[in-house]
Amino acid sequence: MGNRAKIKSLAAKFAPEFVEVRRHLHQYPELSFQEYNTCSFLKEQLLALGIMDIESVAGTGLLATINGREKGKTVLLRADIDALPIHEQNTIAYASTTDGVMHACGHDAHSASLLLCAKILMELKGDFQGSVKLLFQPAEELSPGGAISVIKEKAYTVLGSIPHIGQHVRPDIPVGKVGFRSGKFMASMDELFLTVKGKGGHAAMPEKIIDPVLIASHIIVAAQQLVSRVADPKIPSVLSFGKVIANGAINVIPNEVSIEGTFRTMDEDWRKTALEKLEKLVTTMAEAMGGSCELKINHGYPHLKNDSTLTENLRIQAKDYLGEENVEELDQWMAAEDFAYYTQHNPACFYMLGVGNTQENITSGLHTPTFNIDESALELGGGLMAWLALRTLSV
Repeated sequence: MGNRAKIKSLAAKFAPEFVEVRRHLHQYPELSFQEYNTCSFLKEQLLALGIMDIESVAGTGLLATINGREKGKTVLLRADIDALPIHEQNTIAYASTTDGVMHACGHDAHSASLLLCAKILMELKGDFQGSVKLLFQPAEELSPGGAISVIKEKAYTVLGSIPHIGQHVRPDIPVGKVGFRSGKFMASMDELFLTVKGKGGHAAMPEKIIDPVLIASHIIVAAQQLVSRVADPKIPSVLSFGKVIANGAINVIPNEVSIEGTFRTMDEDWRKTALEKLEKLVTTMAEAMGGSCELKINHGYPHLKNDSTLTENLRIQAKDYLGEENVEELDQWMAAEDFAYYTQHNPACFYMLGVGNTQENITSGLHTPTFNIDESALELGGGLMAWLALRTLSV
């Protein structure tokens, strides 16, 4: 248990340095697969810590290694590094300097926490056996995601099946707390692009047109039966359409309507079946009404399933580090995350780090232009990840 107190002491000592690292990353965000400066900055930080075993992965990502006093097990810790195409509205000194690009999902905090973790582990190199892999992954926000590129890299495939641990900020969890869930945790994500075609014309002469707006309306409503009447009620499913463009006028019916949406679930077999049924439904309905519909599917991330044994072990260790009252049981979450790819073939755990603070009015949700974090979470995030890594190596 001596390491626990030492880790907490080191985390407290080094945290201010990595608050500044997080602020630098926040000021200079880069979009998915464009993280060239971010990658260079992170590599400089790793080298400054004395970490020399650094490999490039997935174009703009890094895979670094910290070896303990002798050989042993290996564990991988992952942080994502890309930002979102959102214009920041926070009035803070370290606001984004790149118009229309913002770290609105906390990847700056993930990277800073992992660097803090790395500094702690370098201080403890003589105290543990085994190796810790530090993965700074690009393009989590852009389907099909950076993880799918990482897992094809030789530097990654040679690792075999090893424990993977990922951490993600959550503003709806108070700072000082973390949350875990074993088993199915996050949803798969597929992007849907529908083009409904008809025959446009004057709105006052409906008998001479095939109205794609009407067809599209029926499709949107009818498609919901996939969730309400076809899906097993025990399998979480979401079908949502967020963009509809008809581009006509009050008296003009267009030739076509475009619809964009997403389908999410937590069962890969049902995912495949649902998308097949959706394609049949939209094409036959459009044809029955005299038009046509083309469905294009951008297949995204699979569902994220936390390994029960690893997750329960980490939950116990988190309670040991933070106190039982600061470790929450999480519900399933229909958001998607490309860490899911790692969970398909490795014992993996993706847990949540609380960053919310109602007293400081830090409550904005992920992917919003006013998202921010209580930066005291970085000390906890970096320290806890170091603790979990070392406890995993010692099992």
